Parts: sequence; C-alpha cells; structure tokens
Amino acid sequence: MKESKDVRRLEEVVIRFSGDSGDGMQLTGTIFSDLSAVYGNSIATFPDYPAEIRAPQGTLGGVSGFQVHIGTNPVYTPGDFADVLVAMNPAALKVNLPHIRKDSLIIIDTDSFGEKDLEKAEFKTLDPIAELGLNADRVVAAAISSMVKESLQELQLDNKAALRCKNMFALGLVCWLFDRTLDHAQDFINKKFSKKEVIRQANIKALNDGYNYGANTHAHAGTPFEMPYRVEGQKQEPGLYMDMSGNKATALGLIAASERSGLPLFLGSYLLPLQQIFFMNYQNINLWVSKLYRQKMR
Repeated sequence: MKESKDVRRLEEVVIRFSGDSGDGMQLTGTIFSDLSAVYGNSIATFPDYPAEIRAPQGTLGGVSGFQVHIGTNPVYTPGDFADVLVAMNPAALKVNLPHIRKDSLIIIDTDSFGEKDLEKAEFKTLDPIAELGLNADRVVAAAISSMVKESLQELQLDNKAALRCKNMFALGLVCWLFDRTLDHAQDFINKKFSKKEVIRQANIKALNDGYNYGANTHAHAGTPFEMPYRVEGQKQEPGLYMDMSGNKATALGLIAASERSGLPLFLGSYLLPLQQIFFMNYQNINLWVSKLYRQKMR
C-alpha cells in the first residue's frame, strides 16, 4: 500500500456490520477481518446472530451483526463499543444503539429507511437519527441499494439478485474509510463464486463501486469530510498462520474431550450458528464422534 500523508492513523478501532439476516453481514465482517489480518493487524471478532429464527424482514428480532476489533498491537476482545456502525436498515440502527459510542461513525443505506421500514423497526417518527439522539454530522447516509441496482444493470440481474450485492458495496466503502486495498477481498469473492460467473462479477463490481464512492465523495463524517483512517499492521514473519474462531475452538475442544475421556461425542441442534461446529466434526470423521443435525424443527 502506498504511503499517504492524507491518512489519520489510529492504534485500534471497533467496527460493527449489521443488517437483516439475509444482508450478508457475517460474510462482510469475515472478509474485512481476514484482509485486516493479512495486513498485519491483530483482530478479535464477535458474530452476533438474530434473536429470532427467520424473523420477519426489517424487524428488531431479525437483526444479524458481526463486530471486529482491529489494532496495531495485540487486541484480546471484540470491543465493548463500536467506533463505526454499518446499519443496513432501521432495525439494525435501533438494536445496536447500546453498542456504539456517542461519537461513533454510522453508515446507513438510506433506501432502507422508508416509512414502512421505520414502522417495522418500531420508530415513532420519520427521523430515526434525531429520535435516537444521534449526531447527524457523524452519519454517512448513502443510497446503497439504488446505486447497486443501477450499477449492476449491465449484468442483467433482477433487483433481488442485485440487492444481494449491497453488502459488498458497504464493504468497499469501509475499505476506503480504513485505507485498505481490495486485493484480498477480490480474491475471496473470486474463489467463493468461481462457479457463478455473473454473481462473481456483480460482487466484484459492487465492492469497487463502494470503494470508489468513498474516494469520490470523501464519505467520512464531519464537516467538511476528512481523510480516511489507517490502523497500521505489524510486519508479518513468513510462516503458516491459522485463524481460530470461537466455534472452531469449541469443536476442537469437544473432540479432544471425547478422545481423552474415551466417551462418544454426541452433537445435536437445529440452530444455524452451530453449523461450523458440526462441519469441523465431519472433517474429523475418523475420530469417535457421532452427529445429529437438524436444520429446522418440524
């Protein structure tokens, strides 16, 4: 990354991505965490799943989030309060109010803040920023959905398919805000959608559009808009690195306990957040692990 004088340096920052369970916030947070780790930052993450299974779209119970704490020096927790909140709808903004600071930077998709959207999130007025007592000068209001749909018209995607890429627009905007290159994010997308060429192109384009939107408008809170931030990374020593999530650690711990005790391990749940634990046990099928997985109650 080229050295720039127009960058404000920080020691650490906490970012929270939040929206409906179908908005791809877990994926967005994971990609940003990965590219920060590659850059040399210390990271700690916290995926926050919806309070209700398949809650109605736009409601408070259906909010999904992903919080990541990145730092130049080692960080040991996901952070108590977010310095930056990406809220893809009014419900995400309202639910996360207790998790942000008074001066936090808030990025919202204005296309998802219509009257019906506000009603679903139980707002009493048409001005959610004032109603929650937030500082309007710390809000980056972008018509993300509209820009994504217009940008992807050339790929002939329907509106539903196009809107699935709006999380990549938000990711691109946050990458600009924190002076991150898009190389790793693009590599991730290329691999994930390698068998779906149009979807791959759409996500790559939305990612770059979000980055360019930030660069062209200097979409930073404050009047006038300021420069992007940078959390410097440490120099990485050559070697093999592993990312360890709570689910992975739990799965490995359960397998180790089963092996050392000589007792069979039984896993059973219908909750989607536990998929990764089951998947890791399937990867270790040679070990003494029995599995029962129900995706939904009947």
